[in-house]
Amino acid sequence: MADFIDQKKDEIEARIKELRPLVEEYDRLNAAAAALSSVGAGSARRGATAPRASKKPTRRSAPGKGNGRRGRPKGSGVRDKQALELVTATPGVTIPEIAKEMGIKQNYLYRVLPSLEKEGLVRKKGRGWYPR
Repeated sequence: MADFIDQKKDEIEARIKELRPLVEEYDRLNAAAAALSSVGAGSARRGATAPRASKKPTRRSAPGKGNGRRGRPKGSGVRDKQALELVTATPGVTIPEIAKEMGIKQNYLYRVLPSLEKEGLVRKKGRGWYPR
C-alpha cells in the first residue's frame, strides 16, 4: 500500500512539474491581454480589433480615484528596495541567494529584479545581478 501511495505521489509531482510552465504562460498571456485591453480607441483606428468583453465582471472604482488597479501601486513595496540593497551590497548575487537572504520564494524575485533592471537600477550579467 505504501508503494502505491509513493508511486502516485511521484506521478502527481511529475505532472505538476510538467504543467507549471503552461500555468506560467497562461498568467503571462492573461496579463498581456489585460494590458492590451487598456489600450484606448487610438489602436482601433489603425485596424486593430476591439478587445473582447471579459466573462468575469470587473470592479470599477469611482471616477478620478486611483489607476483602476487593485492593491497597492506597483513598485511601492519594500521587497524591491531590499533586493536592491542586497545587490548593491553583494554584486554578482543570484536570485536564489537573494531569496534565501530575504527569506522569501525565488519566483517573486524573478518579477522584481527585471523591473529594477528596466528602471536602470541593476543589470544582469550571467546569473548574477549587479548595481548600475
